[in-house]
Amino acid sequence: MEQNGMGRICKKCLLRDMNDKDVYFKNLGDYIENLDADKKAEEDIYEERLGLCKECESLMQGMCRHCGCYVELRAVLKHQSCPLDKWKAVTI
Repeated sequence: MEQNGMGRICKKCLLRDMNDKDVYFKNLGDYIENLDADKKAEEDIYEERLGLCKECESLMQGMCRHCGCYVELRAVLKHQSCPLDKWKAVTI
């Protein structure tokens, strides 16, 4: 996991940003990569959502402390929305 200069774990990191990537993260990354394109948010929307999550006080080591989801998975699914209303579902 990423650490700051004082040796503390970076609690504001997404899973993809952590140095200590384990098999679980690889499986999550593979799952996200292999989702049907029609279920996934556009890349710019996904990155915007993740940026908002990274600024949120509820983010801790890739998980939302408010709802317990892995934010990278929630953010990639276009029908999902933030449980704190920081970003909305993509509607057609």
